[in-house]
Amino acid sequence: MRLLTICAVAIMLAAGVYAQSNDDAIRAIVQKYMDARESQDAQAVGSLFTDDADQLVSSGEWRKGREELVKGTLASSRNATGKRTITLTSIRYVVPAVAIADGRYELGARKMWTSFVLSKTASGWKIAAIRNMLPAQ
Repeated sequence: MRLLTICAVAIMLAAGVYAQSNDDAIRAIVQKYMDARESQDAQAVGSLFTDDADQLVSSGEWRKGREELVKGTLASSRNATGKRTITLTSIRYVVPAVAIADGRYELGARKMWTSFVLSKTASGWKIAAIRNMLPAQ
C-alpha cells in the first residue's frame, strides 16, 4: 500500500512539472507572437504557426493558411492604433500534445477575448488556430 501511495505521489508531481513546463512554453509562444507582430517580422510570425493554421478575427475575417495569416496579422498590426496586449488566463490540455489557451486581448480601448489552439510538434509548440472575439453586450 505504501509503495502504491509513493508511486501515485511521484506521478502527480511529474504531471505537475510536465504541465508547468508546457504552460511556460505556451506562454512564451504567445509572447513571441506578440513580439513578432510588434516588430513586423514576417518570418518570426510564420515560424510560430502550423502550416494549416487559421485565425478568425473580431471583424469576422477568416485567415486560412500560414501565408494568409502572416499577411493579415502584419497588416492589422500596421493599421491598428493603441497598445496590444494578451494576458492568458487559462491553459487546458485536450490531450497532452494539444492545448487551448484563453485570455484577455486588449488593443487600445478595445477589450476582447482570444483563444489559441496549440499543438506540440517535434520542434516544440506551434499555434494551430486563433479565435478573437468581442464580448457580448
